[in-house]
Amino acid sequence: MPALDGMRILDMTQYEAGTSCTQALAWMGADVVKVEPPKYGDPGRRTRQGQGNSPYFLNWNSNKRSIVLDLSQPRGRALLLEMIPHYDVFVENYGPGVVEKLDIDYEAIRAAHPSIIYARLKGFGTSGPYADYKCYDMVAQAAAGAFSVTGDPGGPPMMPGPTVGDSGTGVQLALALLGAYVQQQRTGEGQLVEISMQEAMTYYMRTRVSIGAEWGEAVAPRAGSGNGALVNLYACRPFGPNDYAYLMASTPRMWTTLCEALGRPDLLSDPRFQSEADRLDQADALRAEIAAWTGQRTKWEVMEHLGSAGVPCSAVFDTVDLFANEHLKSRGFIHELAHPDHGTIRLLGWAPRMSKSDVPLRRAPLMGEHSNEILAEDLALSAGAIADLRDAGVVS
Repeated sequence: MPALDGMRILDMTQYEAGTSCTQALAWMGADVVKVEPPKYGDPGRRTRQGQGNSPYFLNWNSNKRSIVLDLSQPRGRALLLEMIPHYDVFVENYGPGVVEKLDIDYEAIRAAHPSIIYARLKGFGTSGPYADYKCYDMVAQAAAGAFSVTGDPGGPPMMPGPTVGDSGTGVQLALALLGAYVQQQRTGEGQLVEISMQEAMTYYMRTRVSIGAEWGEAVAPRAGSGNGALVNLYACRPFGPNDYAYLMASTPRMWTTLCEALGRPDLLSDPRFQSEADRLDQADALRAEIAAWTGQRTKWEVMEHLGSAGVPCSAVFDTVDLFANEHLKSRGFIHELAHPDHGTIRLLGWAPRMSKSDVPLRRAPLMGEHSNEILAEDLALSAGAIADLRDAGVVS
């Protein structure tokens, strides 16, 4: 059975931070009902290439159902409150003041369902001097220090590539909701769960904070792509923009293994590289020796040769490589799904593998695709009653 079979979530999220949270729970079997506003729905549907079902939306909303409710109409809000007692969790990540304006804040929802778990995801939380500031992924990353440790030494701060400000916060919130759900099942009591994107991002800063920050008394440095010759990027044939391999021969044993794998045991007795300090002092000379070897091979050949020898190493995967990679394919991590607008789409899977829980990946819903069935299930509304609501523009 799915691990979270029976857990029901009313999803009032948009874009990525909240949607990544509810998708993670859906991937473990929770029934996630996404509530969208009329006309455009989740604004993530129209991000970049999208006109209602963008690739961005499809990547963050699989395994959910969608209902469209106009909460600006009294009847739409009333329907939502009637649905609430059928759910265990309510999740929202609107900007400052929005849920209060819609009158669906924690107090309003708890009045309809006292044991509800209410989750709110905010850029800077709901208290403190920054509480009213709007926030997106990279704003949160900048506010948590991630920009300050990214980039080349001596260069300017740099925007990190992955969107962990959103999705990293979402997964932390999903973990908190699992804890709250276990507690709810034991005690029957709900609770308010709040997460700040800024605070969540600092979790991913802990290693950088621990190296050079001196308990907050110093500025942790930018290290670029590595440290010395043995933890660094190396160019590979045919020298395209992502034709690099990254290696981390960071222990004495790995140094020995690397020299043997390169076919250069002479480096072990080279007086320039005898100690770890020597190898750092002579990093340029050592890099030249290693680069001469990688420059004769593709990144895949470098990865396979060094990896099989026991040296931590990876080709620099680009976004085409991820979907073409035979290792990920062999593990069933690349999923192909049919979509009404896009035909066959490919999605990356969910990393946790649970031997007693099987939840097949399903495509993200069309806007309002499940409105009728959800209203019938939760409120036992007849087809005629639902038609009347559609005609009034309350649902669609």
